[in-house]
Amino acid sequence: MRIIVHNDKCQGHARCWAHAPDVFKLDDEGYILAGDIEVAERDELLATRGARSCPERALEIDRAFDALLDRFLFNQACGGFNT
Repeated sequence: MRIIVHNDKCQGHARCWAHAPDVFKLDDEGYILAGDIEVAERDELLATRGARSCPERALEIDRAFDALLDRFLFNQACGGFNT
């Protein structure tokens, strides 16, 4: 799972960090650091809660990449793709 960060929307509430401090990194003023976040599978639940808690909607959950990767790996395991 990937979280897309919209820095221009962040107002420094730090609600995301309160849910998942290991996922969301903040600067000294409480604003989220720039750059999208790749979330480990073990952190997905807390990261999702953190992203959804943002009142400014500065964090967007992107699961499309995961679905494409899952499909590729399934097809590769079944002999559908040769790499």
